[in-house]
Amino acid sequence: MAAYAALTSVMHILDDIKHHPSPPISIHQQQFESLTQTVTSLQQFLETYNSPVSDTNEANPLDIRIAEAAYAVQDEIESHIVDTIKLRRSIATDYIQIDSGEETSETHHPQIDLGEDTGAFAGSSNQSKPTMWSNYFGCFMKPRASNQSKPMICPNYEKCQMEPIDRGGTINYVDNLFRGLHRVIEDMQLVKKKVMEVSQHVVEAQLLHRSVSTCGGLSRSSVMVGFDDVLLEIMHKLTNGQDDRQLQAIPIVGMGGIGKTTLAKHVYAQPFIKKHFDICAWVIISQNFDTREILCELLSQANKKSKEEMSEMSENEIGLALHKYLFNRRFIIVMDDMWSFDAWDKIQHLLPDNWNGSRIVVTTRQSKLSSQLNNNYCLRLKLLDDVSSWDLFSNSVFGEGSCPLDLEEIGKKIVKNCRGLPLAIVVVAGLLKKLERTKESWESIRKNSSSVVNSADEDFCLKILKISYNHLPVYLKPCFLYMGVFDEDRAVRVSTLVKLWVSEGFLRPISGKSLETSAKEYLNELVDRNLILVHELGSTGNIKYCKVHDLLRDLCCREAGKQGFYYVIGQHKSQALNRQHCVVIPGGTSKDEVCDALQSMPLARTLVCHSDEVVPVPESRLLRTLKAFDTDRSGSHNYLFDDLFQFLNSRYLAVGVQRVSEIPSSATFLWNLQTLIIFHSTGVDASYIWEMPQLRHIEFHKGDSYISHPPNFHFIVMHNLQTLKGVNLSKCPFGSYIPNIKKLAVSNIVLGNLKSMDKLESYRCYGPCGKANTFFPLSLKKLSLGSHTSHWEVTQQMLEKISALPHLQKLKLERADFEYGVWKTSEEQFPRLKFLELKWCHLVSWITDSSHIPCLEKLCLYAIKELKEIPCEIGEIPTMQSIHLDYCSESVVESAKMIAEEQDEIQVRAMLFNNSNNQALRSLASPNFQVEIDYF
Repeated sequence: MAAYAALTSVMHILDDIKHHPSPPISIHQQQFESLTQTVTSLQQFLETYNSPVSDTNEANPLDIRIAEAAYAVQDEIESHIVDTIKLRRSIATDYIQIDSGEETSETHHPQIDLGEDTGAFAGSSNQSKPTMWSNYFGCFMKPRASNQSKPMICPNYEKCQMEPIDRGGTINYVDNLFRGLHRVIEDMQLVKKKVMEVSQHVVEAQLLHRSVSTCGGLSRSSVMVGFDDVLLEIMHKLTNGQDDRQLQAIPIVGMGGIGKTTLAKHVYAQPFIKKHFDICAWVIISQNFDTREILCELLSQANKKSKEEMSEMSENEIGLALHKYLFNRRFIIVMDDMWSFDAWDKIQHLLPDNWNGSRIVVTTRQSKLSSQLNNNYCLRLKLLDDVSSWDLFSNSVFGEGSCPLDLEEIGKKIVKNCRGLPLAIVVVAGLLKKLERTKESWESIRKNSSSVVNSADEDFCLKILKISYNHLPVYLKPCFLYMGVFDEDRAVRVSTLVKLWVSEGFLRPISGKSLETSAKEYLNELVDRNLILVHELGSTGNIKYCKVHDLLRDLCCREAGKQGFYYVIGQHKSQALNRQHCVVIPGGTSKDEVCDALQSMPLARTLVCHSDEVVPVPESRLLRTLKAFDTDRSGSHNYLFDDLFQFLNSRYLAVGVQRVSEIPSSATFLWNLQTLIIFHSTGVDASYIWEMPQLRHIEFHKGDSYISHPPNFHFIVMHNLQTLKGVNLSKCPFGSYIPNIKKLAVSNIVLGNLKSMDKLESYRCYGPCGKANTFFPLSLKKLSLGSHTSHWEVTQQMLEKISALPHLQKLKLERADFEYGVWKTSEEQFPRLKFLELKWCHLVSWITDSSHIPCLEKLCLYAIKELKEIPCEIGEIPTMQSIHLDYCSESVVESAKMIAEEQDEIQVRAMLFNNSNNQALRSLASPNFQVEIDYF
């Protein structure tokens, strides 16, 4: 797997050089073709190769050999790129000093031979620095003509070293690259020869299993089979507060994968639970827990406030606020995946015993912990019996269908080998869904599963899960194993995961599809196989967050460590550190551990940091991916821009930075930067992005950055740019220069810029709205207008244009003043709108019909205090699922109650301020109508 990922990465590097508008180096045509052919041949071999040691804990020597050869190619090319760019940058700096009249007598460079086009070095003195650098940079980057003969090099180049050749003061970097590539290509050819020998002996074995494509949607809902009795038992224990009003912890105990979390989720989602308890909250504890983060999560769910509002509060202050909010309220809190009594000890004193039947549900694998939580009661989950196991298996593989009779006997043997463990059953079922439904393919799975049936419990489960991993197509294996770089129980934002997969270079390119599209398809495949879980869906039904079960994460980390795919500090054995290419810093890792490890990894290309502390900048000059900031998690951020932009091969930078006024010009030397995510407290001038044509995603968080005209209006068309967030574009008429933009979030924009963005899918303007937004591209799927700072007028003309957008699925309006306080819709409007949110809007009367917004699923109203009622026609929309009301008028809540009474399938939730009228509304609660009171 690591071998396939490394080979695919080589192909991406070659492709990036070939298609770059100003490639940093030129690779000889013969070598380029030789590399392409050899790498492609090895990829094709791995796509059908079954490792003979895949069922053991040993790494396959052939895989390791292929990976090392591919890494050597990457090292050679990218090291040469770094050397070349650094030299050119140094010469360019000296040239600028000379051009400006500065003294440079102490600066000396040997004569440099960078190729045939060096005569283009001269530049006009009136050029600004960035433009001149760009022109200078480009003049040395022109590839050699395809008909050029082999360059003049030393006849004994095979014996020479990698250092640049110095012929009487002339350094020839072209010869040096050619010689270095010649050596690694020869090594690749030797590996290919070995592969051909192996392939002759395993051709028949490779044809045993062939996956077939399946239709149908994602398996997004967890199936609970065989737990009916325990579900009733725990429901009684939670809600029978008349018998025992004291605060109680209810432990749910069982081995990993037995269904503890699934059971807790089913209980937590019951409408009766939502009605019975005033406050419901869910928090994941995990082995490496953060007390402050847990308290923040609990308080945020309890009082419905953003965690950002608690960023300045201490752990003690948050704990006291939580205790105060829970006091005199009946609450249920689920603490999922608790590993130690220490976690409970640090939190329990902040949960008041109100003597009103409040409950705390704790899921844990530790039997000893359960007795510490509750001496009198513990719910111990048992393995499924044969009947329940078969029901779960059949439901997971065939849905509402049934198992073919000719496969039933083999199927039941496979299920029996899973020994009643739900996780093993659904994962194996996910594999069988993808295989041909033949006796031969199912029999091979039966044999593999029976070989591990006598293992110890956890080891057995991992081996069962590994069967599904072994049967993954090779192009999916790197994507799955990469899930192990995230902390345990961590919900991962899909947009972040996709960007990381792309930057790592292990996604197989598919003709006619962007890498981001391929990544989402791969994610769906892994979800369909039950290897990745859907944690949260977005407002339009797409996967927003995903995660993996902790046992599957263990499998990811084990396999990655075995193959050298990534190194987790503090978890993997510290051997061969100088050959590690991907380094992971888990949360809680000490700074000393980090420093020691990073000093020993000169070849590291990826650093994924989950620590809240700023870690030292790695010393690897080949770094491509640096992830030290998470949009869903805050921490300390003090990196210097100058430190970050020394990594000339960077593809992905996500960091927090110190106060700066602009992105420095040195950023333009990052020839292949694709993703730039910056967290900063002040605005940043980001105008130099016009010199970085490979950028695909640009995001600025917190501070409002801006982009102005590039120097001398030197625009480069950013064909690759898909995402641009957190900027002010009022000074820049850029529309036609980002033709492929898909996501745009700005505080201000020049009138007319949107007209040329015919591929824009998501647009958010959180600054002044109005006339500047009178045109919207027909391609829009998501539209958000307005901010929490100022009101703006939404005219009937604008609403008509918005409602006519043929693909619009999500609409959010904030502080919008409807014309005359009236919104009247009409036929053939909003043909695909699924999600509608209005915040702090001036709206008195809303006139609509069920046919006007025919696909609406979710309506959210926040502080719409002047609106008289929600039109009853909203409840008649066939697709309508839920209505959320926060701090709306009493009459609006009452109208929502009437909709809930008439339409049982529509869920209504209302958050209200604490007053006598609203307290009376709370008595109207029903299974599909929930009322929560905000006492603050």
